[in-house]
Amino acid sequence: MSDSQRSHSHAPHPHPHPHPHPPLDAPTAVVSVKPVALPAADGRGEDLHVRVSAPVSGRDLPVIVFSHGFSWSMDGYAPLVDHWAAHGFVVVQPTHLDSRTLSLDADDPRTPRIWRHRIRDVTQALDSLAVLESSVPGLAGRVDRTRIAVAGHSWGAQTVSTLLGARVLDADGTPGEDMSDPRVTAGVLLALTGLGDDLTPFAAEHFPFMRPSFDTMTAPALVVAGDRDQSHLSTRGPDWFTDPYELSPAPKSLLTLFGAEHSLGGIPAHRAAETTDEHPGRVALLQQLTTAYLRGVLLGDEAGWKAAATGLEETSEPLGGLRSK
Repeated sequence: MSDSQRSHSHAPHPHPHPHPHPPLDAPTAVVSVKPVALPAADGRGEDLHVRVSAPVSGRDLPVIVFSHGFSWSMDGYAPLVDHWAAHGFVVVQPTHLDSRTLSLDADDPRTPRIWRHRIRDVTQALDSLAVLESSVPGLAGRVDRTRIAVAGHSWGAQTVSTLLGARVLDADGTPGEDMSDPRVTAGVLLALTGLGDDLTPFAAEHFPFMRPSFDTMTAPALVVAGDRDQSHLSTRGPDWFTDPYELSPAPKSLLTLFGAEHSLGGIPAHRAAETTDEHPGRVALLQQLTTAYLRGVLLGDEAGWKAAATGLEETSEPLGGLRSK
């Protein structure tokens, strides 16, 4: 394995004062409640529907707010969401306005601002954690609202990256408003698109919000990229998806999945039509490493993250490579 593929085994800047939690290999039963309706924010026009999944046991449970990719909903991404919940996280999934379940017309006046509504959906979910907690039978009093991570896939990764400090450049290249959220400790960014300078003409015209600056994305994050993820929105190759790691300040980790395309082996759903690279092994690796990362950064479980990183490094035929800074 080359140096660029070797795992750095240092812990991902864990949250101080770790609480005791079940070991990484001890999943528990999960309960999910949906939809929990939150009142429509200004200009949204639709109540925000949220799914909440949580383990049936355990206390001081950290929170992950997950933002889905284009056209998906709170019902997607079971391979990751169910795994995280079974390993001690409360997972909150808002359904954004671009979801195919809402069927907004392309000429809907909200369409140009959906990217902003998406960010507001995530912050509204954070604002409403008490309501969401009370919506799940037996969950009240078991959530640690000081330990919060955000995660997302594709457009969802772009959405939550802003809460970690990334900014959207204006037409003249000036960074837009700071939309970071101090409540968020860390993030997992799955197939997050790179610099806007490398957009195709079509993408540059229709998706002006895809012009990120990662200079101020200071919060800890695990970036995941597929080395065969060739986007039709970019003039560059799969390395476009490594920009969020390469161009953001430490602490960051980059997991490059070998042979993976945009669905990263099939994380949106089992046997989903959008999955062009179905690979249960890649999904299992993502389950393991994202869980270990989040436990490390939120709970101070340095040993679990180090073991997962070392395990990847020592595999004879690894499915990915890990770097950290």
